[in-house]
Amino acid sequence: MGIISWIVLGLLAGAVAKVLLPGRDPGGFIGTTVIGIAGAFIGGWYSARYLDRPIANDFYDGPTWVAAIGGSLALLVVYRIFFGHSRR
Repeated sequence: MGIISWIVLGLLAGAVAKVLLPGRDPGGFIGTTVIGIAGAFIGGWYSARYLDRPIANDFYDGPTWVAAIGGSLALLVVYRIFFGHSRR
């Protein structure tokens, strides 16, 4: 997969993470999108590095999607922990 595919995957993973973990985010749509893209990269890296699951070159690979969504969820939780109370 190329960089554009990872960006698209990150956008979709960020949207899925937002659906799975609803609520007000300090960054809004743009922040969630950036978190999704970063989460896709981090989830893919973690999967390849520590879980011995190399990243497939296929956009429709299930484990790649799970890694991207998992990374997005993790970053969204961390983001809410550090910046979640700034809107109150």
